[in-house]
Amino acid sequence: MAAKKKKMRFDVEENESVEQCLLRMEKQGYMPVRRMEEPVLKEVKGGGKNDVEVAYQRIVFEGKLIEE
Repeated sequence: MAAKKKKMRFDVEENESVEQCLLRMEKQGYMPVRRMEEPVLKEVKGGGKNDVEVAYQRIVFEGKLIEE
């Protein structure tokens, strides 16, 4: 069996709550050590030029392997 990574990133999926993501992390043997929010950008056209705006914020947790 392959060794698990010491750190791993977990994105909160589109149809998933933060709590569900944290439970998924725990089932895989990780505990959250950091929460990040990353903007997801989209291009909008208008006024003769293309602009970029934030579509939504993606929540990402950094998980640390729980050592037993």
